[in-house]
Amino acid sequence: MRYVGKITTWKDDKGFGFITIPGRKDKIFVHINAFENRSFRPKEGDSLTFEINVDDQRRANAAKVRYANEKDKTKPSGNSNIGFSQIFAIAFGIVLLSLLTLGKIPFSVVCVYLILGVITFIVYAIDKSAAQNNQWRTQESTLHILSLMGGWLGALFAQNKLRHKSKKEEFQNVFWMTVLINCGAFGWLMTQGHFEYLRRVIGF
Repeated sequence: MRYVGKITTWKDDKGFGFITIPGRKDKIFVHINAFENRSFRPKEGDSLTFEINVDDQRRANAAKVRYANEKDKTKPSGNSNIGFSQIFAIAFGIVLLSLLTLGKIPFSVVCVYLILGVITFIVYAIDKSAAQNNQWRTQESTLHILSLMGGWLGALFAQNKLRHKSKKEEFQNVFWMTVLINCGAFGWLMTQGHFEYLRRVIGF
């Protein structure tokens, strides 16, 4: 038998939540692995159809979960910053490559952003996996420090691709502060000619 309900609680970092069925007081546990269509991340308010299984401890779990109206799910769920963040990252990448082409910054600067971006993405992925498996978590301060150093491009990619830390408002406020500080420092180094000095020192 299939039931119809709505997600009333969803913890995206951990990949599970609870469904409320109209007319019933109990809440049904649902895990991300129970969704038949994983092209989209669930969010609170989504209407679902599902079957109910009972585990060994007689707890109700949703199974074979589907979105009630797939036509309403033509785009992945996410926060309003996703479109802006992608545009911002692309714009910064274009500026970075343009400055490199014009000889305004040394190649090492681009390498630093690339390396830190990859490292930051990996750290986000590890933290995402740890959250889903109830293991030791990476401190948020560590993620912010990596972004402040220049790994924020990798952080943005991880937030959008992995849906990790993308909905926590407090985290996002601090994260975007680190992005602005890093970009501000980059602009200051450009105007003061420090990149040109660095080029002469390292020779590329």
